[in-house]
Amino acid sequence: MYHMIMLILDDVNQCTTVLEAWDAQGVGGITILESTGMGRVKKLSIRDDIPLMPSLSRLLQTREERHRTLFTVVETEEMVDRIIQTTEEIIGNLENPNNGVIFVLPVSRVKGLHGGQERASNS
Repeated sequence: MYHMIMLILDDVNQCTTVLEAWDAQGVGGITILESTGMGRVKKLSIRDDIPLMPSLSRLLQTREERHRTLFTVVETEEMVDRIIQTTEEIIGNLENPNNGVIFVLPVSRVKGLHGGQERASNS
């Protein structure tokens, strides 16, 4: 069965290290997005130095408000376990505050992952 692994990484400075570690584990492709969370937006609304309703582009300009969201699709539970373990070796226990969040979703069908051939998940 295929699985999507999604990591919301709090410390953007660790992004390159995490990407390199996932690549070393054999992950075929990783998508990286800049993101921010509602908690950070709410924290910003009480600051004096920004408008009450800041624009999205303004929110993304400052380093403190950004995350990196990484996601990939892998084929086995063993790969999922290796990616989670490798990630925690870099950023620390994900149960600790301000490290990030990782979650895994089942993927019932993948197309384009292996040279453009469609593969149904064997469940």
